[in-house]
Amino acid sequence: MNASDRQAILTQQKPTRIWHGEPYFGSEYGAEEIDAVVATMRRCMDPEVGFSGGEEIGEFEERFAAFCGVEHAVSVNSAGVGLDLAMMCLDLEPGDEVICPTINFKAAPLSIAGQGGQWIPCESHPRSFQMDPVDAESRITPRTRALYPVHMNGCSAPMDELLAVAARHEHPKHGPIKVIGDAARACGGGYKDGKIGALGWCTVFSFHTMKNMVTLGEGGMVVTNDADLAARMRRIRFFGGDAEWGSSYLMNRVQAALGSVQVGRLEALVDRRRALAHARDRMLAGLDAILTPYEPDECRHSYYLYTLLVRPELGGEWRDRLRALLQERHGVETIVANPPVHSTSEFLRRHTGNPPLPIAEEIGRRLFCLPIAPTMTDAENEYLCAALWDAVEVLGAPAASAG
Repeated sequence: MNASDRQAILTQQKPTRIWHGEPYFGSEYGAEEIDAVVATMRRCMDPEVGFSGGEEIGEFEERFAAFCGVEHAVSVNSAGVGLDLAMMCLDLEPGDEVICPTINFKAAPLSIAGQGGQWIPCESHPRSFQMDPVDAESRITPRTRALYPVHMNGCSAPMDELLAVAARHEHPKHGPIKVIGDAARACGGGYKDGKIGALGWCTVFSFHTMKNMVTLGEGGMVVTNDADLAARMRRIRFFGGDAEWGSSYLMNRVQAALGSVQVGRLEALVDRRRALAHARDRMLAGLDAILTPYEPDECRHSYYLYTLLVRPELGGEWRDRLRALLQERHGVETIVANPPVHSTSEFLRRHTGNPPLPIAEEIGRRLFCLPIAPTMTDAENEYLCAALWDAVEVLGAPAASAG
């Protein structure tokens, strides 16, 4: 993107819609979704049918399990509930530890603490933002129950390496440690020859309004190949059956009917995100103050977020000034997703004791995200890139050192 093109875009193509840094609606609804919702609502108004339970739930679970390449899918009314269920099914005891990255949204760490476990924060890879297997293994103790990778911002964690780490270690009471995936932001992404969700003890997905596919504002799914685990989660999500504690975590039939349509469109929605991201990579090539997202060879990034890094020496104040200038000069909002939550959440800081995690703190000083969504037009995408070029040039950044 040359200077004259950028100037023309900024003067002639300013969009009427201002995108939030993390769009409030991350998918797209068409006629098929609307028809499915209306038809299900009409059917559910029958006093003999109602909105809870029903064949729509089973159909959605089957379709989502097939998409991920797993045997079982358990629908729930939010990903947060799914994360809690995963921790409940570990049967954590006082002193039990779960290792999870601190470059993260707080939901996964909170689910550990909420079930009485001890969150052990770990470092992430400085370019992919995924759990670092070497660092995670260095934190394993006889009290470790699970590795809890987050498929951060749309890209897969290095699952084969993490599963190998887990296989090398056993809890003295519970046996081999588990690998539990938080894929709230990575629905539709891929890893090697399969989908995110195919590997590990279980994986939790979000259908919240901002995510890659959505079910009327809230919703989630847990996928697994462990039949006993799936059966237990089904009991817990509806008051525990006769044998254990539970509550009501059910998705309703209208959400499930919509979800069945959305999962059928998920590949196309992710393809559009990828096309926008790759076009953006090309338009930002040569802007040496900024590093564009990294996609490991074994991953198919779903680009829930388009995560940028400023050069190391520009982290902190310069990054913050750049974000402010983008908003003030061009109306472009960005977010920092996410700084290390072990030091930025008061509750989690008390829970962990705020241990030193220098790689995570450095990532937190440097990252920021431009908005992206499948309904974004090519012209809007061009405007975002032109705005970033302009803001960097106006703010001024020293040339990158030769070393």
